[in-house]
Amino acid sequence: MADLPHLASNSTKPNAGPWYAEMNRYHWFVLTVAALGWLFDCLDQQLFTLARPTAMRDLLGVASGDARIAEWGGYATCIFILGWATGGLVFGALGDRIGRAKTMVITILIYSACTGLSSLSQTVYDFAVYRFLTGLGVGGEFAVGVALVAEVMPDSARPRALSLLQALSAIGNVSAAFIGWGLAPLEAQGVSAWRIMFVIGALPALLALVIRSRLKEPDRWQAVTQEAGAREAGSYRALFRDPRWRRNALVGLFLAIPGVVGLWGIGFFSGDLTRVVFRRGIAEAVFAEARQNAAGDAAQIAIIDQLDAWEKNLTPKDQRTGLDPAGESLVMGLESTISSRQTRWQSITMLCQQVGAFLGMYAFGLLAQTIGRRPTFLMAFTAAMLSTALVFWKLNSPSDFWMIIVMGFFQLSLFAGYAIYFPEIFPTHLRSTGTSFCYNVGRYVAAFGPVVFGLLTSRVFSGPEFPAPLNWRFAGMSMSLIFLVGIVALAFAPETKGRPLPD
Repeated sequence: MADLPHLASNSTKPNAGPWYAEMNRYHWFVLTVAALGWLFDCLDQQLFTLARPTAMRDLLGVASGDARIAEWGGYATCIFILGWATGGLVFGALGDRIGRAKTMVITILIYSACTGLSSLSQTVYDFAVYRFLTGLGVGGEFAVGVALVAEVMPDSARPRALSLLQALSAIGNVSAAFIGWGLAPLEAQGVSAWRIMFVIGALPALLALVIRSRLKEPDRWQAVTQEAGAREAGSYRALFRDPRWRRNALVGLFLAIPGVVGLWGIGFFSGDLTRVVFRRGIAEAVFAEARQNAAGDAAQIAIIDQLDAWEKNLTPKDQRTGLDPAGESLVMGLESTISSRQTRWQSITMLCQQVGAFLGMYAFGLLAQTIGRRPTFLMAFTAAMLSTALVFWKLNSPSDFWMIIVMGFFQLSLFAGYAIYFPEIFPTHLRSTGTSFCYNVGRYVAAFGPVVFGLLTSRVFSGPEFPAPLNWRFAGMSMSLIFLVGIVALAFAPETKGRPLPD
């Protein structure tokens, strides 16, 4: 480590230059490693979001557009988030006890390996098991990563470094969008592209080897573990015994709930919304091309017309009867082409969302350092609620994708706020534990967001008066009110702008 001096102390000396002026090579190394860990973490999350509709369709054996896809997609997402919350609580406490670097290695290995196992799923049930196990690793990585960066960076660089850490996660999300876009044509050939996505998601395990060999524990954490107070490191009992840390934990929890529900229960369904909104137009274009290619073949045109009728009525696959093997082959080819084009638009939706996310997360750090954490959170919660409702009510065509960018900007900006704010409201021996509590207990509540969304689309806003995509629109707008919870919680949140990390 001679070339990377381990200077992990936080400087309190005012810095008149740019925010990174006091950062040395080791600071940049730590930021890069933590950013890569979180980047790959988000890559895994978004590969799941992209793969979810087609995975549910294949594992359930139903037609595209069937309401059960959204319902079971909600269940799978709920189970994934429950694993995320559980892993976050367990590994967050472990990060305070055995160290940030060691815990990061463990979490990366878990989420990489179990993402790869998801590709072997045969039913929605074993798929759910793999997603729960993946969630254990995904949930644990965030808290130890932000605690590590917060404790290593100079105070003058900490807020911007943490917002940059969160902003760079958008690269993982964008990479997932390009992976989905690139694999979409395979669906037209009958290949299960979603399985390939999960195989790709296993590759981040290689990062763990780099972390294990070169990353050291922060000096601040090492000093605390040598003191008598080390016995309380990673203790949830100690977190709630002290009135100050208990109050901060509860405030942080209610700040996190709307952000996580808003993203996983609403925002990440925007790609599914695109599939539903654009499906009829895509199908009509595919059928028109097929009729033209049929060159007047009455038998083929009759099959295309039959598929068109099934598509309009969302007829389940097990109720589609009366075709000979040649007709079934044609139908399968047309369905694969439709699904491929849907996946491409779903990937473009995610790409637009993450362009906004990168800008929003970095902007949060700039604004929070200028006007404070609380007013920045207030603007983000309000704008996230309004932009989310706008997307679900008004998105109709690719020309409306600017709405997706705006929604991504404000929804994801909140997560930069969590990365900056949560480490600032807990002491060193409870920093990873407290951050995990806020972020991951919130996920236990948020885990039911996707289930609620799925039930709203399939049970509440259902029937002839709510045809797709109207059911999706009403569900998304109803759930966007969750951001009001964060606005109320801000009344009890302490301002931390300009204050050093508590010891």
